[in-house]
Amino acid sequence: MSTRLAGAKREVSKEKLIQDFRMVVTDAEELLRATAGQAGEKVSAVRGRIQENLEVAKERLNAAEDEVVAMTKEAALATDEYVHENPWTAVGVGAAVGVIVGMLIGRGR
Repeated sequence: MSTRLAGAKREVSKEKLIQDFRMVVTDAEELLRATAGQAGEKVSAVRGRIQENLEVAKERLNAAEDEVVAMTKEAALATDEYVHENPWTAVGVGAAVGVIVGMLIGRGR
């Protein structure tokens, strides 16, 4: 597997992880709101720990999102540079992909 392909797969899985993690944070916040009226020392202690952990999780989530954005920009810049340095290769690859997609679509009919 090429390094670029591995990086792209890692980026996609990181994006999926961020999305899933964001859902967990949202659910935890909703649970905290739903139990706001619950009394008791044990409930209060658990709510406090959850709130602290949610703050840490949000900070890490924001850092991970920033990293994904930076990696995406870096990949776009590298692609742009490659296309500018090798325009005919890029055109040839694009044309080949178009022909293959056209053949596959034509087969499905």
